Order: sequence, then C-alpha cells, then structure tokens
Amino acid sequence: MQYLLFINNSPDIDPSAPPEKEPMDIEDWVDQMDARGVRKFGDRLQSAADATTVRVRKGELLVTDGPFVEGKDYIAGIDIIECADLDEAIEIARLHPMATAGNIEIRPFWVWED
Repeated sequence: MQYLLFINNSPDIDPSAPPEKEPMDIEDWVDQMDARGVRKFGDRLQSAADATTVRVRKGELLVTDGPFVEGKDYIAGIDIIECADLDEAIEIARLHPMATAGNIEIRPFWVWED
C-alpha cells in the first residue's frame, strides 16, 4: 500500500526550545528509508505564501495567490512511501525528524479496482 506523508510545520513549537529527544538527521532518515526500499519519492515544498490555488466555478477559472486553507500549520514537504500496512507507515513517520518539530499526516493512496 502506498501512503503520502504530508510533512507539516507547527508554528506553535518554539524552534529554539530543545527537543524532547534529538531527532534523526533528515539525510539519515532519507538514506535509511531508501535502503529499506519504502521511500519512493520526497521533497521539500516552498512556503504556503508561494502557493497558487486553482478552482473552476460555474465554468469560470478562479486563480488565487496563496493557499486555499487558512491555518497555522502548512505543508513543508511530502514523502511517498510503500508499506505493508498502516502500522508500518506509522513507524516510518515516527522516525521522521519533522515528527518532533511539526506533525506528519499519513494518507493512503486510493486503490483503484479493476
């Protein structure tokens, strides 16, 4: 099963405060997940301020600068992983360095039936 990890920042966490546990270095996490064969793709995203939102309403194209959803958190990056099940995806997300400085949303890909 493939999962998308939304890597979110959390502005309510003080970046100068010491973490409860020192997180793994991001390059080490990437190397470890690549070696396990579970990480298929991942990259950082530019800030939410650089987003463009596209909608079509009543046939009219509406293009808006910035994110559509207002919120404190924003998606800072993504990773696509392939795991046996949700438990393995949770274990992988738990190891991600941003799990201590933000949050990781795990979302399964839609499985199309033939």
